[in-house]
Amino acid sequence: MNSSTAAPFAPHHLTPQPDSPTGARLLAGWYATGRPATLTDHLRRYGPAPVAMALGSPESMPLVEAVEAAGLTGRGGAGFPTARKLRAVAERRGRAVVVVNAMESEPASRKDQFLLAVAPHLVLDGAVLAATAVGAETVHVCLPRTRSIQYSQLTAAVEERRRARLDRVRLRLHALPHAYVSSESTSLVRWLNGGPARPQGSPPRTHERGIGRRPTLVHNAETLAHLALIARHGPDWFRQAGTPDEPGTTLVTASGSVAAPGVLEVALGMPLAMLLDLAGGRTEALQAVLLGGFAGTWLPMKQVHTAFTRRDLAPLGATPGAGVLVALPHSGCGLTETARILAYLAAHSARQCGPCHFGLPAVAEDFTALAAGQADAGPVVPAAPADRSAAGQGSLPPPRRCRPPRRLRPAHLRRRRRPTPHPGRLPRRQPTTPAARSSRLAPGDMAMTPARTLRIDRIACTGQGLCAELLPELIDLDEWGYPVIKDRAVPDHLRTHTRRAVLACPRLALHADDGPA
Repeated sequence: MNSSTAAPFAPHHLTPQPDSPTGARLLAGWYATGRPATLTDHLRRYGPAPVAMALGSPESMPLVEAVEAAGLTGRGGAGFPTARKLRAVAERRGRAVVVVNAMESEPASRKDQFLLAVAPHLVLDGAVLAATAVGAETVHVCLPRTRSIQYSQLTAAVEERRRARLDRVRLRLHALPHAYVSSESTSLVRWLNGGPARPQGSPPRTHERGIGRRPTLVHNAETLAHLALIARHGPDWFRQAGTPDEPGTTLVTASGSVAAPGVLEVALGMPLAMLLDLAGGRTEALQAVLLGGFAGTWLPMKQVHTAFTRRDLAPLGATPGAGVLVALPHSGCGLTETARILAYLAAHSARQCGPCHFGLPAVAEDFTALAAGQADAGPVVPAAPADRSAAGQGSLPPPRRCRPPRRLRPAHLRRRRRPTPHPGRLPRRQPTTPAARSSRLAPGDMAMTPARTLRIDRIACTGQGLCAELLPELIDLDEWGYPVIKDRAVPDHLRTHTRRAVLACPRLALHADDGPA
């Protein structure tokens, strides 16, 4: 699993035969040609997007009704009914806005990245149709800024469509900071409104008031590609694959101990064991699979014959999530992998509430100690705080199974008595030194003594990147995500932005000093 989460892998695909269980639809062009589709290829295969249907032509079923009849649900992880989101935005007053969520911040997922690489116009068709259906004039396509090549490729695809005068709406591309929480819908809206790419817990919801205080529709890239096909072929065609309750196909990223890790398109309802076979089969004996991604669930091998649907996985405490399947070999340690996942989540949390800022790192440290055989050194998992007031403030969801099943624990821990959790208490923040406090300017001091130079306390900095989001003119991020000051001298027109970045730093690591650079 380490290799699958640390670096991208080249997707491997087998060309499906007729009546193949993969039921390729989104990737049909890729399977047929083995190369990304240009606009000419796309129009030859699918034809232009049926905009008249989105406008409610009397000759065809309205798009929202067709999507509802098809039973399409979101493919970003939550599985929310797509038609319900479309209708909620369309019924609001004011000109709506559409956002394509292609951030894909789940570390073990590559499906949206691959879909946009091989079939970009299918996603853009879906976005344009959704915008037409809800009365939007602008579509914002959000990509992580770490994928510069894909950004250039998608820019070329948008330019192709502009030259062909294909769309009635404006397509705009955005490169956002790539963090685990930046793909959350309110994070996108917050960033597009000029703020940081972090979740917004307080109401109103995005469909009520999002970008520019307008009703905003946020959809995953894969979801919009499915919508484009439903608009062309109808709901009955869409339901030919999948199950009656959960129709259609979905993209799955398979990795870990499989012979051909990559992105697969499969019909919903396929057994997990068949998914492993489509990924080339197991390279060695497996003990479990991680389903759904880093916020997902470990399933032992006795449960791999379960169908890949929400309904069948729910009794096991699992969901398809973002379409992630990671195979854990028998030689691996599930507890160690869980500790690594928790450490990643702790490092990439929103840091907007106490449980997120202090609790998750503490849980990660406890699991790391447990994996190292130090289970008796302290509590394994602190008791949940009674105060739930921080819910919805951007904290990450807790792991669905904090303590792995017995068979996933190392042998030296299987017979140990489980330590008794004691009532947890959030650790108090350590006070800064007098020198650090004096170097951090208060709001009033900033007005009297304008900032002249910037510096970063490398010991205090944890690489959250908020300063680079708020002050991109002066601060950049290195390959590890830590801030690097491009120009220490603060120009007059950036003094206000500098003050904001200094005061927003959660680790008190950014300082503005009075004096020449």
